[in-house]
Amino acid sequence: MYANRQGRQPVLPAWFDARVAGLVLAVKALVLLHGVQAYVVWKNERVGSFYDWLAIWNRWDAPHYLDIARMGYVSTGVEARWIVFYPLYPWLVRAATFALRDELLAAFFVSGVASVAAGLLLYRLALLDEEDVTARASVFYLLVFPTAYFLHIGYTESLFLALALGAFLAARGRSWAAAGALGFFAAMTRVNGLLLLAALLFEAREEYLKEGRRQRLAWAWLLLVPAGFGVYLFINWRVFGDPRAFLGTQDLYWYKSVTWPWVGVKGALSSTWSRAPSDAQMVGWQEFFFVLLGLALTAWAWLRLRASYAVWMTCNWLLWTSTKFVLSVPRYTLVLFPAYILLARLRVSRPAWGAAVAVWSLLLLALFAARFSQGYWAF
Repeated sequence: MYANRQGRQPVLPAWFDARVAGLVLAVKALVLLHGVQAYVVWKNERVGSFYDWLAIWNRWDAPHYLDIARMGYVSTGVEARWIVFYPLYPWLVRAATFALRDELLAAFFVSGVASVAAGLLLYRLALLDEEDVTARASVFYLLVFPTAYFLHIGYTESLFLALALGAFLAARGRSWAAAGALGFFAAMTRVNGLLLLAALLFEAREEYLKEGRRQRLAWAWLLLVPAGFGVYLFINWRVFGDPRAFLGTQDLYWYKSVTWPWVGVKGALSSTWSRAPSDAQMVGWQEFFFVLLGLALTAWAWLRLRASYAVWMTCNWLLWTSTKFVLSVPRYTLVLFPAYILLARLRVSRPAWGAAVAVWSLLLLALFAARFSQGYWAF
């Protein structure tokens, strides 16, 4: 807790910043409203109730999470394919449904709370190394990133980002039990939660070097991270009798299996001329561009940021590209939180460049969000 200028006891804890929370909520409202306007204009259909405003965002993977929230994982029917989706988000949606009485409302509630938490945690994490203006700018660049609409709808991005940021913040504060616990839940949310183990071990290494090479038993809490993935493997075994069942499903229906990075990247590049113009742009050029963008940001992180941040960037980039079919990289890039700190520094040191990046982000955010709300593929 902290005291205000008059010395009175504050109402809100120190980690809460009303300006950051307000920014997240304001951008959320604008993005959702933009999607509705785009839907009405291009579809030439009215969107009546507030519930209908939310329903237009229930596209692609989002309904699958609602299926899991409603009936759990199953081994038969088309719903058996949803084993590739990790359990924590739909479980939270199911829990929220008990109060809200509707899975869609519950999904937006969970994502909404998580998105505010992600903004606050990014701000607090950035403040450990940056001035206040830079820390706030990092939240701004997160919210205007071209695929930031996924933070506000029925997807896992906001929850996963909040958990990952919380794990890093706990590790920076040497609260290893909290870091391990948050990493455990992150690994139950997305496969790249496992990558937190490598990144957080670099924070442990930092403490080891600074404290005279003394080892600490508390670092063992980081083993909770792979335990979270173990929960997901147990679900696979419980439903299908095989802890690796998700691998076959991913390969068969999503064309994803592990291979060298250049295989999938080459495929994305070939899509730029082998597909129809719209698909060539979305499945070809945008995927290929964001692969290159992620690589450039990762190299920049190694030069300017902490080793743990650069490890996080590197492992994620390799995970997305080491597949025979590169897809959704613009969305996956959203969790590369060190990139927003780098862009915020750019805005402060070179305002013209920072403004150019913001304009580029906003234009693509408007384009991609409009496509998604209308049911077209947008990562």
